[in-house]
Amino acid sequence: MITCRELIEFLDGYLADELSGEERTAFDEHLEVCPDCVAYMHGYEATIEMSKAALRDHETVPADVPEGLVKAILAA
Repeated sequence: MITCRELIEFLDGYLADELSGEERTAFDEHLEVCPDCVAYMHGYEATIEMSKAALRDHETVPADVPEGLVKAILAA
């Protein structure tokens, strides 16, 4: 079984469905027994959605926001 720290390291890959079958199984098994990681993952997903919504709600992104950050948020 993976640790909480490992779960956090693989979270992006999990949400993007990029983990191998074995990694995904280990991830899911950890979530079954760790309510703290489930809460963390839900908060992470909500943050991504709020960021995307904030960018959609604005026709233009402020000039001082790094382009790399905008691309990373949209890609997530």
